[in-house]
Amino acid sequence: MLQLFGSGLFSLWLDRAGVKAPTVDPLEVLALQSSPSLVLAPDPSPVAATTVQQYVQSLQSLGAESEQGVWIQSGPVLLANHQGTVPLPAASLTKTATSLAALSTWGANYQFATTFSTTGAISNGVLQGDLIVQGNGDPLFVWEEAIALGNTLQAMGIHRVQGNLIIAGNFAMNYNFNPVASGQLLKQALDAATWSNAVENQYLTLPPGTPRPQIPISGTVQLAKIINPKQVLLVRHHSLPLSQILKEMNVYSNNEMAEMLAYSLGGAQVVQHKAAIAANIPLAEIQLVNGSGLGVQNRISPRAVCAILMTIQKRLSPYQLTVADLFPVSGRDRRGTLLTRQIPSNTVIKTGTLNDVSALAGVMPTKNRGLVWFAIINRGSAIERFRNEQDRLLQNLVKQLQVAPILPAALTPHQSDRTTTHPLGAARRNEIMYKG
Repeated sequence: MLQLFGSGLFSLWLDRAGVKAPTVDPLEVLALQSSPSLVLAPDPSPVAATTVQQYVQSLQSLGAESEQGVWIQSGPVLLANHQGTVPLPAASLTKTATSLAALSTWGANYQFATTFSTTGAISNGVLQGDLIVQGNGDPLFVWEEAIALGNTLQAMGIHRVQGNLIIAGNFAMNYNFNPVASGQLLKQALDAATWSNAVENQYLTLPPGTPRPQIPISGTVQLAKIINPKQVLLVRHHSLPLSQILKEMNVYSNNEMAEMLAYSLGGAQVVQHKAAIAANIPLAEIQLVNGSGLGVQNRISPRAVCAILMTIQKRLSPYQLTVADLFPVSGRDRRGTLLTRQIPSNTVIKTGTLNDVSALAGVMPTKNRGLVWFAIINRGSAIERFRNEQDRLLQNLVKQLQVAPILPAALTPHQSDRTTTHPLGAARRNEIMYKG
């Protein structure tokens, strides 16, 4: 057990965290991580530092040592550091900053609202006017959402739209930034007679008996900057909660979703500022040009990535959620970026890859050090070798620090494992507003 547990430093950290030491198991205290950026002491045991030193030496033939960074921390204890405060190309670790900025702005339960209105009346199954879509930045409006919307409109008595499909606001479908193209996709989804193979294939994943909407739109897809004030609200569609949207984004490292969230937040500079302030990290250690991580201009230090992840854990606590509810978990999420990795079970991770960057960050439960937070950033051309060495580093660390006997509550996912828009859920999130 860490010598720190019997020291005045540990008592000081407990005081800062608001925890009464005599009544708390030290391992559980390390799981609380109340002060993400607070490091009070180095680890008196050289185990992790030695393992990381060996890891860095193994990379000497793969890239410049100055472009490799590692930071490993447990509570207030710094376990290992190799250029951990140097901002390096973070690739999709940038999405951790976007996730934190979104959580700080909206909260885990926030839902984006997309409204559907009309300028005409419904008569004999015909909507005698335009169908108006007002987007509000939902980054996960996909085929299933559109099919559920079509079925809702049809259940309201709408079987044909006489006018045009008007797109307003920040509306994207199937991660397409072009509002006209998104409108064309929506128009197609509303009328099963026009479905492409892509829609048919997606429909086959829905529960048997799911209705096939048939609402042809006579007019064209058009953009509108100013909405007709006399429009009548038909349906308000609510997205999945933000926590589930972020899980979907992080499991598949979806760049388009990250960019849409960053846009709604106000851009990369706003994401950078919000993440730095929330995690109490120096602005010099986080430099962003977008919300996804595409491009080596996005740079974050390994220490800052750990602080961001630890702050996310803290921000989720009031919602009875953990970082495992926002990021993939090894041994549980057998999809997305985890498919080819050999990472210790129950490790929560976020990967990042560019042509010459491989990054890995997250947290793993151990017996001797509680929750161990880590960030590894490698730059060079040997991407596959970097990945293998990262996995081996974590495997060596968990051998040294020993596997946690049970999965701590701090890393147990609590929301249902639903990272796609379940069609019944999408239908329930359609709020009918029309009373005519």
